[in-house]
Amino acid sequence: MGKKVDLNEAVSFLYKKWGEIKPAISLICGSGWGELCEIFQNSSRIEYGDIPGMSSTTISGHNGTLILGKFKDKQILIFQGRRHFYEGAGWNPICFPIYLANALGVKTMILTNAAGGINKSFEVGDLMVLEDHINFMGSNPLIGPISHPKIPRFPDQTEVYCEELRNRILGMTHSLEFPLRKGVYIALSGPSFETPAEIKTYQLLGADAVGMSTVPEAMMCNALNMKVIGISCISNLASGIASHELSHDDVQNASKVALPKMKKIILMIIKTLLM
Repeated sequence: MGKKVDLNEAVSFLYKKWGEIKPAISLICGSGWGELCEIFQNSSRIEYGDIPGMSSTTISGHNGTLILGKFKDKQILIFQGRRHFYEGAGWNPICFPIYLANALGVKTMILTNAAGGINKSFEVGDLMVLEDHINFMGSNPLIGPISHPKIPRFPDQTEVYCEELRNRILGMTHSLEFPLRKGVYIALSGPSFETPAEIKTYQLLGADAVGMSTVPEAMMCNALNMKVIGISCISNLASGIASHELSHDDVQNASKVALPKMKKIILMIIKTLLM
């Protein structure tokens, strides 16, 4: 987690900038999801690098901006971009936003990402609600000394992604103009895309989509007793399923096309949470 003083300093810094904010909902924007911020009113922005304990993003499509948005009279804390394990800076840059959101009073975290479709019924541009995950990153953000008094040594992970909220969201899909998928997300360390043989293995393990994020943040939220909702945008078909070589450009381009759907699902989720 880094020095505890960094968290205290970060909270004090944000209070000085925004007053004693009390967001109950937070959103982490994965690749291609950053433009969601357009749907929130009267947004205030602070660069990650200006916040004690946080560092600037390094990957294209991750702006590295913390945004305080409003939906009706409610505050939403939006992390526009994330850090990744493959960047080589360890777990602190990935976990710190979760600790910060928790310290500010966030009860529910919406985690978004761009993912490769493993389930052969999926199409590019589909959105998938995460039912569960498989951690294939080769590490675990909870390894080491217990970094927060709320975190147990052995957190239960029977229900990382809140089933009650997921069912409420899936029950409202009649209001959407597109199908909403559900499935299991498998997280790898990256940064290389997977081989066709690896994708076949992940199919056998029960994975529907693959990516390089989200699982560490979901694990930390769960350990802190925060409710988690996970949404993947299927931005490409996985290796061996796609008919062409994979690139990060494909991910960003597909997300741009899917953006209207992404905005609709996030608005629907927030409305559901505020019911």
